[in-house]
Amino acid sequence: MTSAAAPITWTDPARQQAFAAWLDTHRTAHGLLPETVRAASADASFRRYFRIDTQDGGSLIVMDAPPSHEDCRPFVAIDRLLASGDVGVPRILAWDEPQGFMLLSDLGAHTLLSTLQPEAAPHSPEDAANRARYAAALDELVRLQAIPVAGATPLPPCDDALLQRELDLFPDWYLTKLRGQPLDDATRQTLDKAFALIKAQVLAQPVVLVHRDYHSRNLMADPANPAARLGVIDFQDAVVGPVTYDLVSLLRDAYVMWDEEVQIDHAVRYWERARRAGLPVADDFGEFWRDFEWMGLQRHLKVLGIFARLSLRDGKPQYLGDIPRVWTYAHRVASRYQGLGPLARLLEQAEAAHGGIQTQVGYTF
Repeated sequence: MTSAAAPITWTDPARQQAFAAWLDTHRTAHGLLPETVRAASADASFRRYFRIDTQDGGSLIVMDAPPSHEDCRPFVAIDRLLASGDVGVPRILAWDEPQGFMLLSDLGAHTLLSTLQPEAAPHSPEDAANRARYAAALDELVRLQAIPVAGATPLPPCDDALLQRELDLFPDWYLTKLRGQPLDDATRQTLDKAFALIKAQVLAQPVVLVHRDYHSRNLMADPANPAARLGVIDFQDAVVGPVTYDLVSLLRDAYVMWDEEVQIDHAVRYWERARRAGLPVADDFGEFWRDFEWMGLQRHLKVLGIFARLSLRDGKPQYLGDIPRVWTYAHRVASRYQGLGPLARLLEQAEAAHGGIQTQVGYTF
């Protein structure tokens, strides 16, 4: 039985025609049913994804990535790299590089986020299912990080310049454009000092392969089986970087927030797995957790800037709804560690005119 296709919006009739013609050339080889094409998802870039049914009762994914806006070569190279390490990434079945069309295996329609139940009572079946899903995510992460990154690995480094470019999104888009905070000399001095501290802590960490967006919207789950392996998508921006980066993305997710006790429990379980797998994590969990917190601060400052830019520049205001969660992560860490107090106050000032803030005390090591 095939699925009814919802209308797809095209702003470029020529591209719509090219898309239909390309699909037709692969109709026989992959048993495609072009009349079933419907939207699957869109992300924060110019890529779009469609789902298409096949004659055998299955489905595949079609990527539409206009070459004028998107370069698919990193996606292809990293997909192959991750597949070599048995990470659950989609298989590339066909690729038209000049036109920016790609046919992929389908990892399912359910993100990890869509299967989670954040309000589950402790020790309930729903809580057990949440924990099983995160255990599967941790297993997949260790598998990803175990892929060797030395030698010919086609990945850029997460170096000082990259970290600084990411951090600059915070004042450029979040502070000034979204919250209207002036970047006077005192503010710039506060940011320069905080950024220097953050980068020093982050760059001192051991490095592994980093997905860079390893969170609940980029992991595909089986809603019927919490312990099933997860599919991994949206990995084209992978780098060689700090070992805590992807764990922060997962446990301090911009789209779902867990109590800090739960975060620590998952972090301990990851740390134990990572040590058994020979990954370069600290021998002391307290030291590892500090690394995790500093890495999270860098990432969340970046994400505040990205969400502001997505709203103001790219016309995607839905990301503003996730800012309070990300702000809370950043403020908690900035409030805990020596030298970051001025940054915490700057965060407070930025949000004070938007309904106030609520500070919370958490764990520190």
